[in-house]
Amino acid sequence: MGSPEFAVPCLRALCERHEVVLVVSQPDKPAGRGGQLAAPAVALAAKQLGLPVIQPRSARTGELRDALVASGAELAVVVAYGKILPKPVLDALPRGCINVHASLLPAYRGAAPVQWSVIRGETETGVSIMQLDEGMDTGPVLLERRVVIDPAETSGELLGRLAPIGAQALIEAIDAIAAGTARPVAQDHARATHAPMLAKADGAIDFAGPAAAVAARIRGVDPWPGAQAMLRGQPVKLFRARVAEGQGVPGTVLAIDAAGARVACGDGAVVIAEIQAPGRKRLALSQFASGRRIAVGDLLVRPEPG
Repeated sequence: MGSPEFAVPCLRALCERHEVVLVVSQPDKPAGRGGQLAAPAVALAAKQLGLPVIQPRSARTGELRDALVASGAELAVVVAYGKILPKPVLDALPRGCINVHASLLPAYRGAAPVQWSVIRGETETGVSIMQLDEGMDTGPVLLERRVVIDPAETSGELLGRLAPIGAQALIEAIDAIAAGTARPVAQDHARATHAPMLAKADGAIDFAGPAAAVAARIRGVDPWPGAQAMLRGQPVKLFRARVAEGQGVPGTVLAIDAAGARVACGDGAVVIAEIQAPGRKRLALSQFASGRRIAVGDLLVRPEPG
């Protein structure tokens, strides 16, 4: 059971080592400017692999449970499926459900663990394989793999790096379950932190904050919803930020060179390497400046809510 690109390496790894009898994914959803229906990445990959796919609209109507029982599978694997599974689904198969979660549980339970790990300036994250229960990422952990977060890494890049690590960890966990050597470890719920789904407003950049927090948010909301600011009364998106020296009124462009624009924050400054105007392609900030669309002394302002 899975939906986004992050789950595809797990599906492919399972197909190489085990019999996959059914793939469950989210329904097709509108995508792009035209709003055309698009299938989730997992559904597309499953069809390419010749696997049967179902896309139930709800996990609570009985359709999903009945399909799992009818499949004859022993174990369900859940990777970023996007729906809370009720107890009848969790109990549908003899060995239950295990989950591939992109954090070191109990830290960052929820829908966007990688994004919030980057936004909050974590230096380490990883992948946890856990036994699913009725809570939100509260089940016992079977196995985990740790990785260091690169200071320049975006959440999209980190997700891409974690996906194959998660796939390998998943296979190791299943092997341990089959061999009877798996040792689930209960989570310390008192240490739990949460990673709710991102909203568009999470991309609004407030340069009044410390430079480290500003740079981390710009990286953490890339690729979605993107870091948003107002420049000369027009919205822009900002990419590739790093902490730098500098001071001034927060949001003020202090300098522009080949590396990007140095922008003052409440404490220190950030260098922003790339920018995108509405309806335009993403550009190196130095190139954007050569067209005189940004200059030293300009002010980048947090967008108003709504």
